[in-house]
Amino acid sequence: MSLLDADRRDRLRLIRTPHIGPVAYRQLLLRFGAAARALEALPDLASRGGNRRFTPADGRMIDAEIAKVARLEARYIFLGDPAYPPLLAQAEGAPPVLIVRGDTALGQERCVAIVGARNASAAACRFARELSHALSQAGIIVVSGLARGIDTAAHQGAGIARTAAVIGAGIDVSFPPENADLQERIAREGLLITELPPGAEPLARHFPARNRIIAWMSIGTVVVEAAPRSGSLLTARLAGEEGREVMAVPGFPADPRATGCNALIREGATLVQSAQDILEAIGTIDPRALRSRQRDFFSQPPPDDLAEADRARIIGLMSLSPVAVDELIRQSGLPPASVQTALLELEIAGRLQRHAGGRVSLA
Repeated sequence: MSLLDADRRDRLRLIRTPHIGPVAYRQLLLRFGAAARALEALPDLASRGGNRRFTPADGRMIDAEIAKVARLEARYIFLGDPAYPPLLAQAEGAPPVLIVRGDTALGQERCVAIVGARNASAAACRFARELSHALSQAGIIVVSGLARGIDTAAHQGAGIARTAAVIGAGIDVSFPPENADLQERIAREGLLITELPPGAEPLARHFPARNRIIAWMSIGTVVVEAAPRSGSLLTARLAGEEGREVMAVPGFPADPRATGCNALIREGATLVQSAQDILEAIGTIDPRALRSRQRDFFSQPPPDDLAEADRARIIGLMSLSPVAVDELIRQSGLPPASVQTALLELEIAGRLQRHAGGRVSLA
């Protein structure tokens, strides 16, 4: 007997199925109305996309995961649940399901992300703690990624009961190992969040996805020391793409760890010298005015069976370089729902990769 009702179990099975990302998940539910019907349709959709050996996630694996989450005293929050972080829910690529421990009410409050270098200077860590403490005192929830350096300082400065940690591993995996005690304290007194199933290892590919949750559940992101092409800069970029405030602490030009922050400021990020700068930057933002989800092309009835010539035309316009979906619609001359149907079939078949900003490429 599953510990989740049938529909939630089906939704979990859908998102745990290979090649079903957040966008495909949402489009499948819009198209078929229920996860059970979407699961039944997957093999046929994958076949149309060129994969005739497709099978959904094993139901026994899903039941084992559900039981393990319960044993870990964690719980699921599905997109659409009242406890789901409201700003995160606005993003098109929002995770369909989160696994959490702790106080989910923290995710409903006004959140600010503080991120930065793992090998941060002592001065930067001290400043991050001071910023975090002041924000916490002002009623802000501080969000970070529980990494070494700035992340750790941000969590500590806020006070465990006023911080949310988003991790790039299973809810039962501590990384880095030296933060195991801090992670457990946050899980008991603050809020610990992941979208990965229990046991998932902290692999490199998991951290960009972790960063998007940090950026999108927060009204603004503050970067304190960051090297070029670092994960912290990715978090800032993701925040900016969703219309959130991007802020950075300036650093000494000769220090490589200051390069990323100084570049952000040069590109228009708010310069932060105190917590007051952050509070002023976010004080004028009405969360209701932040970018809502992109329009749903499946608000139109999708075609029952896309013509092979139309499918080939769409594929012919694509390459390994990302292109905006709107551009594919314009150049193909096909209805938006037809283009989205073709992209959905390709994604389920494992032949499509989605990128930030509503862009896609062949995988």
